Amino acid sequence: MTGADDATPPAESATESESSAVYRRLRRLFGDPSLRSKDGRRRAARSIDGTAPFENGRDPAGLGDVIDAVTRSLGWSSPLARGELLVAWPELVGTDTAAHSEPVGIEEGVLLVQCDSTAWATQLRLMRAEILTTILRRFPDAEVTSVRFIGPGAPSWKRGPRSVPGRGPRDTYG
Repeated sequence: MTGADDATPPAESATESESSAVYRRLRRLFGDPSLRSKDGRRRAARSIDGTAPFENGRDPAGLGDVIDAVTRSLGWSSPLARGELLVAWPELVGTDTAAHSEPVGIEEGVLLVQCDSTAWATQLRLMRAEILTTILRRFPDAEVTSVRFIGPGAPSWKRGPRSVPGRGPRDTYG
């Protein structure tokens, strides 16, 4: 069959077909198929790491660069950045503010900060945008999306090591 039946519509020929788009996407994700074989990997490694002096891969690297490359390849950059953020809290907010607040942890992108009083928690809530901007600028790998300031807990009305639920000082009905 030849003729008009085999021809593709003009609009479809101008754009890439779905099958070729899927192929190109998979090739981007999984790389060149020739590099998946043992010989292909060996050729690629040989071309990157030369054995002769002054070839690629022969220059000495600093210890910091090597450690950064290892942490990135193993996926440790985010947990390390979070730890650095918690340690550097006094530098981020200042020593006076850090004396009255302490970062507790990071859960699902939210930095939790425990404050000494509700007044400090309110003051830090007003400074939230500035603090978050500083965190994002200095620690982008920490993946912090927001900051939550927690005041002190409410006093406990329990008396003694053993307490029984029931009528308490706030129960005025009856």
